[in-house]
Amino acid sequence: MKIDSKSKKINKAWLHDHVSDPYVKQAQREGYRSRAAYKLKEIDEELKLIKPGQVVVDLGASPGAWSQYLRRRFAPKEAGAGGAAVGQLNGTIISLDLLEFEPIEGVQFIQGDFREEAVLQQLEAALAGRAVDVVVSDMAPNLSGIDSTDAARISHLIELAIDFSKQHLKPEGALVAKVFHGSGYSQLVELFRQSFKKVKPVKPKASRDRSAETFLVGIGLK
Repeated sequence: MKIDSKSKKINKAWLHDHVSDPYVKQAQREGYRSRAAYKLKEIDEELKLIKPGQVVVDLGASPGAWSQYLRRRFAPKEAGAGGAAVGQLNGTIISLDLLEFEPIEGVQFIQGDFREEAVLQQLEAALAGRAVDVVVSDMAPNLSGIDSTDAARISHLIELAIDFSKQHLKPEGALVAKVFHGSGYSQLVELFRQSFKKVKPVKPKASRDRSAETFLVGIGLK
């Protein structure tokens, strides 16, 4: 069987970058499940979004690094093993993903497809009528490599996250969502501007330079 030498080189380069990545090493030291924790950490430190006592919904949560960061913010002086703080949780974290999710103490997890009404109903039941302070979304579709198809898939997920935020966020609440530069990006920025008073694109240092991902933050519903 022939192996494509180009893809072999790409995989080798990715593996080398991953192993030598300072954020990967830091995540291993600090007990985070992935380097993604530092993306949310940078966004939070810049914009001061996460505060103890809040209700936060984490969309596309697996493997759980963002939920781990949120957990630490809600019990910052009691960091424990496994990347989650232990003890009393001062706040509510509800996480959702299609994939399985290794439990984190105090984090309520719902497994299912965010696009399905039944899953949204589970999420609403978990909120029990409470308004949400912050929605964080690291959701990303399976990319096909076809620009128009991928842009449509990404837009659909962002539209769902914005729609959920409009229905459940507090008036001054915030949405943090992963998007990708490329086809459809300017339309997503415009969608955020139509929905939020303040919109800020953020490219955290923890997001690799060559990655097309960036994050849009919308604060205060219009």
